[in-house]
Amino acid sequence: MRLQRALSIFTVAASMIAGSAPPAFAAATSTTPTPANSGPRGCDPIAGTECLLPFPNDWFTTGAHTPTGLRLALTDAMTPENATGKPIDPAAWNLSDGFSPGSMLLAQVPGLDLARTGAAPVTDVGRSLDRDAPIVIVDTRTGRRWPYWAELDANATDPARQALIIRPAKNFLEGHHYAVALRDLKDSSGARIAAPATFTRLTGTRLNGGDPLAARQDALRGTLKDLDRAGVSRKGLYLAWNFTVASEQGIAGQVLRMRDDALRGLRGRSPEFTVTSVTDFTPEQDAGIAREVKGEFLVPNYLDRPGGPPGAKLNRDAHGDPARFGDDVRARFQCEIPRAAFTKPARPSLYGHGLLGSISEVHASNVRAMAGEHDFAFCATAWIGMAAEDVDNVTGVFGDYSRFDTVADRLQQSLVDFVFLGRMMITRDGLAGDEAFQDDRGRSLIDWRAGLAYDGNSQGAIAGGAAVAVSPDVRFGVLGVPGMNYSTLLNRSVDFAPFQQVLDANYPDKLDQQLCFALQQILWDRAETDGYAQHLGDDPLPGSPRHRILMQVAFGDHQVANVTAEVEARTMGARVHQPAIAPGRNRDAVPYWGIKALPRGPYAGSAMAVWDSGTPAPPVANTPPAGEQYGVDPHEDPRADATARVQKARFLEHGVVVDVCGGRPCTAPHAE
Repeated sequence: MRLQRALSIFTVAASMIAGSAPPAFAAATSTTPTPANSGPRGCDPIAGTECLLPFPNDWFTTGAHTPTGLRLALTDAMTPENATGKPIDPAAWNLSDGFSPGSMLLAQVPGLDLARTGAAPVTDVGRSLDRDAPIVIVDTRTGRRWPYWAELDANATDPARQALIIRPAKNFLEGHHYAVALRDLKDSSGARIAAPATFTRLTGTRLNGGDPLAARQDALRGTLKDLDRAGVSRKGLYLAWNFTVASEQGIAGQVLRMRDDALRGLRGRSPEFTVTSVTDFTPEQDAGIAREVKGEFLVPNYLDRPGGPPGAKLNRDAHGDPARFGDDVRARFQCEIPRAAFTKPARPSLYGHGLLGSISEVHASNVRAMAGEHDFAFCATAWIGMAAEDVDNVTGVFGDYSRFDTVADRLQQSLVDFVFLGRMMITRDGLAGDEAFQDDRGRSLIDWRAGLAYDGNSQGAIAGGAAVAVSPDVRFGVLGVPGMNYSTLLNRSVDFAPFQQVLDANYPDKLDQQLCFALQQILWDRAETDGYAQHLGDDPLPGSPRHRILMQVAFGDHQVANVTAEVEARTMGARVHQPAIAPGRNRDAVPYWGIKALPRGPYAGSAMAVWDSGTPAPPVANTPPAGEQYGVDPHEDPRADATARVQKARFLEHGVVVDVCGGRPCTAPHAE
């Protein structure tokens, strides 16, 4: 199935290619970002290189009546142009009140050698908090330093167009303000790299009010004060800037508005649905699944075209908020009913499919095995925006980033679709009341009174975290082969190859490509786990319960980079099964740094279990594990393993993590 999907994507692509706080902070008041400007200020002259560098950057914001007091203020004169000379239209971005909590920090430092500089690599994140670390990120509200890793874009062949990328090892906090310092940077000879001339001038004597750089100097002064209070002096400083992370409302507010409006219309009843087919299987045909039911259900349409087709984006009112278009989306569903449900009603669970897939994935052998072995009824709907029907549109977006909101906005509609499908599974007048979901005596095959669960793999885990966070009904979710933050994932995934061809043809400059990734994450946050991970624990979104998440990671995954799952676990506060992996398998200085070990015995909380199939460790650079040296892709292995499914089942039933690996690292054979 993956090969057929890849060939389909390649066909479309080919057609388009022509730490702790210092004492001073205990009583100090942090800098509050309140720019006096009332509109865009243009390019940032501080580094004297690219218009949008460094990024993210509060220089590209304006004062506004938002939870952060800011709104992005980008113009098309600032954004990368595609091969036709068309800049990215920033209108969708300028609705944001800050930057992504998973922001990749971008700068350009000619001649930089990270090893000679001593910057923390992805294999030694803990070094980022060293007192003398050459890169420092400070939360100005708390004074705490933030962990990260630094890398140079390994895809850039021209050193003059190579980005310095600094990635948070734990997502930044919503609404918080951060100061960044680069200091004592060195080239390959070990010589210190001189600071940009403009930055040197800005840190010098006060400029007179008529100087064109005076406003930038005024903005920089607050950042330098924040850094000074954090123990970072101006000595050896190469560059410094600040940025503000978007608020909870700025990220999740659109979906929550849609969810609440749609649910009010139900008045406690099930969404309207129609069963279109019922297929019964004999035990010889399927030992675990007795019945498969397909159908459609109606969800209010918040997209700007009738029916919300691929290419549609959110329909907005005069205030920029999502509004009903006036019709309904006809969302499709497919449910697998286990044979055991005819003896004991099955527990209800949503299922989320993988990359650009379809609802038919719920009929995959591993899902049917999970249902049959543990008496779960799984129902799936499509991740519209990133489903099979969206392949053409998604591919086209990498040729014109101005249309990226058509991906993120349809995904937001899909989150509401999942909420509605979940309600159908747990209301008396929902699926339980339809004869397709009943036995011959009219008894429901779904235990609609049981708690609703969520299970998703790959993209179903990346977007699934957002679905769990938004759901008013799901408490326990399993995210299989998970990760988050597409700005980190794309370069590190073998699945991105066909899209990379389109990107290379339309945005050939590698520095521009990294800026595109940084920009796209701001919109993607509204519909994937990166924007919701902070609310997958004891700080739920309004209208949602507290959640517990089990992450099942495939070590060396070729499609979803392990490092993003680790960032996710730190952000959620999840623990890790230990020993996580056999000695010598993980190349990190401290494997799973910053993630506490699970206690002995069953654990009622969120956790990460690493399943090892013997695949070699992934590259440390931002490149995919492509080639024979990286072995067999383990992406399918955890879900295909019966022991891993036992762990999933216990968690989905009770929200408790059990050690199914006998106190040893968890291992699974490669799926057949």
